Amino acid sequence: MDFGFTEGQEMLRTMARDFLTKECPKSKVRELEKDEKGYDPQMWRSMAELGWMGLVFSEEYGGINANFIDLVVLMEEMGRNILPGPFFSTIALCALPILEFGTKEQKSNFLPQIAKGEAIWTLALIEPSASYKASEINLSASSEGDNYVLQGEKIFAADAHIANYLLVAARTGKGKTPEEGVTLFVVDAEAPALKMERIPTMAGDRQFQIVFNKVKVSKGDVLGTVGNGWRIVDFILQRAAVLKCAEISGACQAVLDMTNTYAKERIQFDRPIGSFQAVQHKLADMLIDVEAIQFLVYQAACGISEGEPSQLYISVAKAKASEAYERICIDGITAHGAIGFTWDHDIGLYYRRVRAAEFAAGDIDLHRERVAIELGL
Repeated sequence: MDFGFTEGQEMLRTMARDFLTKECPKSKVRELEKDEKGYDPQMWRSMAELGWMGLVFSEEYGGINANFIDLVVLMEEMGRNILPGPFFSTIALCALPILEFGTKEQKSNFLPQIAKGEAIWTLALIEPSASYKASEINLSASSEGDNYVLQGEKIFAADAHIANYLLVAARTGKGKTPEEGVTLFVVDAEAPALKMERIPTMAGDRQFQIVFNKVKVSKGDVLGTVGNGWRIVDFILQRAAVLKCAEISGACQAVLDMTNTYAKERIQFDRPIGSFQAVQHKLADMLIDVEAIQFLVYQAACGISEGEPSQLYISVAKAKASEAYERICIDGITAHGAIGFTWDHDIGLYYRRVRAAEFAAGDIDLHRERVAIELGL
C-alpha cells in the first residue's frame, strides 16, 4: 500500500491551503459562527470554480474525475482551517451516493448543479433516538398513487436551512431484518409541509430538526430501489466516516503546530516552556496521536479508493480520530496555559468542534461495536 502523494495531490494540497489561508482566516471563521447562514456564498462559488464540488465527478457531470484520496487530501486542508459551510453535507453525505446509486437522469439533473455550486444538499437520517441503527428508522413513507407521503421527524440534519434538497431515509415496509424496508428519497427542501428548527450546539454548527407532515414525494425521486436503501446508508456512513476523519486529521495537525510554535516562543523562568519535560511529553503524545490518525485515515481511504472498503479499518480510524481529537485539543490548551482557555484564542475554535466531529458518521461507541463485530466477537 503506497501512501505517497502524486504530484497532482501535492498541487491540490498546496492550492487548497493557500486559498483557505487567504479566504478563510480565523477572523472569518468567527464571523461565520455568528452568521445566520453559517457559510459565505461568495467563497462557496469560488470553491466551485476551483473544481472542489465536482472533484470526484466525471467530466460528463461537470467534474474533474479525481479519486477518493484526492477528496481526503482536500478534507484534511478544510479541517486544518476549520472551514465553515455545507461541503461535507453536500458532497460526503449526498453527492457521493447519487454518483454511485443514482439513475442516469438523477445524475444528469443533480450532479452538474452541485459541481457548479448551485445546489446545496444534506442528509436527513438521524431520528430522536440519535442512533445510526436501521432499527431506529421510523419516519414512514406511505404509497399513494404516483407519490409517497412522508410522515415523521429527523434531527441533526446539518445545514438544512440553506439546503436545496434533502436526502431522506424513510421506512416503506418491514422485513426479516431492520435493514429491510428502508428507502432513500430526494426531497425538495422547500416543500410546504416541511418544518425546520435549529438545534443549538457547542460547535456553533448548523444542525436542524425537521418535521415531515405528510410531505409528498414522487416515486421517481427514490434513490436506488425501494426497500433496499440501507445499503446506500452504509455506503454513505463508510465514506463520510473517513472524510470526517480526514477533517479531524487536519484539525489535529493544526493544533499540534500552533502548540509546538507556542512552546518554543513562550518564555517562563528564563527559558522556553518547550524545554520543560512536562510540556515535551504532551507534545510528543500529540504527535503520536496525529501520526496514528493520519496513517489510519489513509489506510481506510486506500481501501475505498481501490474499491475494497474495509469496515474494520474505517471504524478503527473513526474511533481513534474521535477519541484523540479531544485529547490533542485539551493537551494543546493546557500547554498554552491561561490564554488557551479563553474563547478568543484560535485553539478554542478547534476544541468547540470536538463533539460535533465525534458524532458525525457514528460516535466512538458505535465504531467500537463495529470493530468488535469485525473481530468476530
